[in-house]
Amino acid sequence: MKKNDAFVRRRAVLTGMGVAAAGALGAAAAGAQGRNAGFMPERHLGDAWMDQLPGRHRVWIDTSYGLGGMEALHYSNNILSANVNVDGGDDSDYALVICWRHYATALGFEDAVWKKYGEIFSGAMGYMDPQTGKPFDVNPANTAGRDDLDNGSDTLDKMRGRGVRIALCNAATRWYSGYIADETGGNAAEIYAEFVDSAVPDSRFVAAGVFATTRAQEYGYSLLYAG
Repeated sequence: MKKNDAFVRRRAVLTGMGVAAAGALGAAAAGAQGRNAGFMPERHLGDAWMDQLPGRHRVWIDTSYGLGGMEALHYSNNILSANVNVDGGDDSDYALVICWRHYATALGFEDAVWKKYGEIFSGAMGYMDPQTGKPFDVNPANTAGRDDLDNGSDTLDKMRGRGVRIALCNAATRWYSGYIADETGGNAAEIYAEFVDSAVPDSRFVAAGVFATTRAQEYGYSLLYAG
């Protein structure tokens, strides 16, 4: 009996310790949930435009190389068309942004600079004309009648017409300016000014594409990476 009594007492003590430990863990978990409940990231004036775009759905397509930059246009078309065909919606339902960053940033410049620097752009993006195997001398993202390109004929002008917005990485724009200046003997500041002047209509420069992409998610944008 004494042996059994001791066993019962030890078991009761261990059980009590388990209950106490479980309670402590539960309290810690509840405390953690309490600290994160209702989390709201800090808002900054430079990001306010993300919250001002009209639409019941928000999508941010992130790209960094030529292939992905072209695919982003095609993906945008597919998203908008599915909304129309499946849900009977309208393009205005979407706040849809393509972020051309890193090497893909060059897709946000008009033909004037592509005629001058297309060889460098194509090489940096790793994207050559599939018909010729040579660099582009016009912006491939806005070249009509080219079903063989990775945007599937969904040109920049077409997608802008459907309400798609373009965000351009300023950090990459400055990098391109310096890189081209080194390659051509030009002036980086003057080349940068060329790029700014030739940015596609209604596009917006963001400080850095990666920076804007993270902030967009804080504003409720679904993230899709192209490439």
